[in-house]
Amino acid sequence: MPFRREGGEDGSEDESRVRRRSRKYQGELEKILGADVRNWRTRSKQLKSEVYALSLASKHPKTPWYAKALAVFIIGYALSPIDLIPDFIPVIGYLDDLILVPVGIALLVKMIPKEVLEECRERARSQSIMKKPRSWTAVMVIVMIWLSLIYLTFRILWHRG
Repeated sequence: MPFRREGGEDGSEDESRVRRRSRKYQGELEKILGADVRNWRTRSKQLKSEVYALSLASKHPKTPWYAKALAVFIIGYALSPIDLIPDFIPVIGYLDDLILVPVGIALLVKMIPKEVLEECRERARSQSIMKKPRSWTAVMVIVMIWLSLIYLTFRILWHRG
C-alpha cells in the first residue's frame, strides 16, 4: 500500500485538523497516564514558584543559618543542569529527582519561619521569573563528586591491571 500524504499538495495541514489531532493525542495521553496533563503543568509551575520562593527565603535575614546552608544545596541541585545521578541511568537516574529534591524542599519548608516563607512566596508570585537563580557552589560540589568518583574508578582499575 503506497504512503498517503495528508494535507495539501505540499504536505501542509489546515489549522483545524491540527487542533483536532492535538486534542485527540492529548486525550489519549490522559487516558494512558490516568491524569490530566494540564494539572501536571500547573503543578510544575507551582513547584518552580516554590523553589524560587525558597531561593528568596534563603537570602532573607530572618532565615536561620542552617536553613540557608541547606537551601544552597537543595536549590542548587534542583536548578543545576548536572545531576548527582545522571538521568540516562535507568530508574535510578530519576529517583534522585523524584525523591531527593522533594524531601529536601519539604525539610527546608519546615526549617524556614512561616512568616518569612509567606512573604517570599508572595514576592515569588508577584515577580516574573526571567532568569533562574543558579548556585555555582552546588554545581561545583556535584562536579567535584563526579571527578572524585572517576578518579577513584581509574585508580582502582589501574592497580588491578
